Amino acid sequence: MLAAAFPSLIHGALVVGAVLFVLGLVGILTRRNLIVMFLSAELMLQGISVSLVAWSRYHGDFGGHALVVFVLTVAACEAAVALVFVLQAFARTGRLDSAAWQSLRDTEVPRRIDRELPATDTVAPVWPRLTPSGVEPARDDSAEPSREHV
Repeated sequence: MLAAAFPSLIHGALVVGAVLFVLGLVGILTRRNLIVMFLSAELMLQGISVSLVAWSRYHGDFGGHALVVFVLTVAACEAAVALVFVLQAFARTGRLDSAAWQSLRDTEVPRRIDRELPATDTVAPVWPRLTPSGVEPARDDSAEPSREHV
């Protein structure tokens, strides 16, 4: 068999898969930004996929390849759902910090805090307001023009 003649190929692929998984695990455990945590979870899935393909090729079976297709499909669905959650959390809190999820609870549910939340968690975001259609916005004469050389 070709795979038996080159056992170092599986070792290299398993090392790459393990490195990807460990980098994703470190990213999830050390970062608080929701997008970075999400990308770290995707990196962990890719590490598992590399390992599955390596074992599948080593044993001469396509079961690992088929499982990787399902893993990629589930990862795409998870990406869509996670993106909705991240955008809703940002719209409500104005931050992408994972501690901001505490403020998304119902008012009757008490908060469970491992450690103290940042003080900005209680400050509501200020969103800009657009003027109604056809009405010229008020000008600030004291502000400098944004293009001096045009």
